Parts: sequence; structure tokens; C-alpha cells
Amino acid sequence: MSSTELLVIGNWKMNGSRAALADFARAFSGVSIGCDAGLCVPFTLLAAAQSALLGTELRWGAQDCSEEAEGAFTGDVSAAMIAECRASYVIVGHAERRRVHAESEGQVANKVQRVLACGMTPIVCIGESSEERDANQTKAVLRRQLMQVIRALNHDIRSVVIAYEPLWAIGRGQIASPGLIEEAHGFIADAITFNAKHTAHGVRIIYGGSVTPGNAAAVFTRRLVGGALVGGASLRAEDFMAICHAAATCAQQRLAAWTQ
Repeated sequence: MSSTELLVIGNWKMNGSRAALADFARAFSGVSIGCDAGLCVPFTLLAAAQSALLGTELRWGAQDCSEEAEGAFTGDVSAAMIAECRASYVIVGHAERRRVHAESEGQVANKVQRVLACGMTPIVCIGESSEERDANQTKAVLRRQLMQVIRALNHDIRSVVIAYEPLWAIGRGQIASPGLIEEAHGFIADAITFNAKHTAHGVRIIYGGSVTPGNAAAVFTRRLVGGALVGGASLRAEDFMAICHAAATCAQQRLAAWTQ
């Protein structure tokens, strides 16, 4: 990836419909959005996303996958099944999966490997709770969540997107301050450089947690922020378009600054 490119991923969670996808298709048809962007939709909408978004610059993906390749796992969906819908991304380790479904670091690492084996990009979510931040445990939590993935990939993490999502900022309208975002992304980049034994500049580190059209520009201008994982604001085509435009503007500004 170019160091100027930004990635904007919408996470619809347990929301959305075929009609909503049709709205996005109309809004983004024939439009150059100036950044990499995609929607991660519920499993039931993957085929519809493929059909609706194929003529746009938006890509699509899933919000989770099984850690198993196939077998007697009723209700699970494998990475290979998701890949059949020509998906580009799969979110793994989201805070809601870790907290509500008690997913372990090992399970998240297994899912990352399944996604990569099927030719898609895993978006690995990491982040601390408010209690962990108050106890000054943020760096320890981020290091633990990162290390399991780095070890599983034999220290090569360049095909993975890392999403920093502080649990206390998800779905509450409370975005981390620019300083906290910069501090966390800097620590993640340093941890990748030290533990994966190669530069972190080849790894996208994106921010998630109450990103909106109103605050997206401030997020994108922070050092080492490579994009955003967007929740509620990704449900409306106009809002998601505005965030994409903010990402494109920031990328242009970065390029101009580096070429002067």
C-alpha cells in the first residue's frame, strides 16, 4: 500500500437490508471516492452486497467467520463460504465478539489464518476497556492482542489490517481524543516493528469508535492513522460518503506535504 492511502470500512453489525444496499449502490454509482472503502455486512447480505456494489468502487466483506475450515459446526460460516461471495474483508476479534461471545486470543488468531488462506484481508480489532485504561493497562492489552496474531503469522503481519477500537468509544458517541489516538497508534506501530521484525509502514492501522462525518477529518489527520472502521455512521450512504471524502482529502494533503 502507499503510505498516503486510507481505508474506510463500514461495519453494519446486526443492521441493514437489501434496500439499504440499493441506496448505497445508487449513491456510489459512477462516483470516484478517492480512498479504499468497503462495507462489512451481515452474512445474509453478502450475496446481495456482491450484486449491488459490483458496479461501484466499494468493496464488501463479513463481520466474522468460523475458526474452522468446515465440518459439523451448526450456525457457523467459514472463510471459504465468505470468499465465494467475492468478499475482500473479514472483521475478526471485534470487541463485541470478544466481550459477548468470549472469543480468546487464540480463536482470533485462527480466524486470521483462515481469512488469509482464502485470499481475503482480515481486519483485526484490538482495544482496551475503560477499566483497563483507568488501570494504565492499555499498552499491555494491545501488546497481548497483537502478539498472538504476530506469532500465528510467523511474524509477517503485512497482509493484515489492524483496527484500534477502544471498547469505551464503541457505539457511545464518545470518540477518543486525537492525542490518545496518536499515542495508541504509535504504540501499535512500535510493537509491530519490534515484534514482527519489519517496518510498520506496510501495515494499515485504522481507528474505530464513534467515527462520524463531523469528526472524521480530525481522526485522519493524526499520525499513523491509516483509515477508519465506522459503525453507526456507515448505515447511511450520505454519512459514509462524507467520511470517505474526508479520507480522500487527508490523503491528498499528505501526498502534497511529502512531495514538496
